[in-house]
Amino acid sequence: MGENADNEQNKLFGGGTSLLQIILVNFGISLTAFVALWAISVKIKNASIVDIFWGPACALPAATTWLQTESHSLRATLITTLVLIWGLRLGLYLGIRNVGHGEDFRYVRMREKAGGDGPFVMRSLTHVFVLQCCISFFVSLPVQIGQFGFSEWLLFPEGELGIIAYLGITIFVIGLLFEAVGDHQLRQFKKNPENKGKLMDRGLWSWTRHPNYFGDAAVWTGLTLVALESQWGFLTILSPLLMIHFLYNLSGKALLERSMSRRYPDYEDYRRRVSGFLPRPPAR
Repeated sequence: MGENADNEQNKLFGGGTSLLQIILVNFGISLTAFVALWAISVKIKNASIVDIFWGPACALPAATTWLQTESHSLRATLITTLVLIWGLRLGLYLGIRNVGHGEDFRYVRMREKAGGDGPFVMRSLTHVFVLQCCISFFVSLPVQIGQFGFSEWLLFPEGELGIIAYLGITIFVIGLLFEAVGDHQLRQFKKNPENKGKLMDRGLWSWTRHPNYFGDAAVWTGLTLVALESQWGFLTILSPLLMIHFLYNLSGKALLERSMSRRYPDYEDYRRRVSGFLPRPPAR
């Protein structure tokens, strides 16, 4: 075990491709992808396509890390597979949902404040696409760094998953189910013409006002726990905290609820009845 750990350490700091080199390559690939996406958004005059790419963008560095390494441990393959499942599902769902709906109101407002299409071009590059590239890359650090080495202090046999990893997998599955089931329930609700103009407060939406955001938070908490059993996993603890901060305080819950309050007169009653983030049984 000691010899293998030493080999991993040499691989991280020299003697072949190091962890730092792989992370820099990953960032270059991610930045290139976002700039290409920005160019497409300028052509079609719709910055909303960046939202569709959010899930795949968080998963991309895991895939490029896996492709750059020679020995694929169980943890590396597992963490890459899990994040690809999450990212591709989210990207596919948002792609299908957003087709034909035009640009999201957030970007329409930014475009207007910038003074029109011309000034918005460069502003969208820096304030939307490059910013989301940096955020998604930081969030994805657990699925990059978690593929390297093994943490001896956790006292689990090398090459095997420990209790923390299994706890992480469980939390990941719960989060993925909340997100996928919540999205499906909302889609079915909106497909029914009788529900036009009504507020969705059934199924998981009666347990939390944001099953999709709670699901995202659980997914990345779970992935980080799996990564914690790797040699440098402790460096990634801030990643899910940043994700939760954005979901709860900035671009997710807070922004959406301001919009929902204006659109639905009964939203304040819904807020009183249903938890804002962590699920809890509906009030009787």
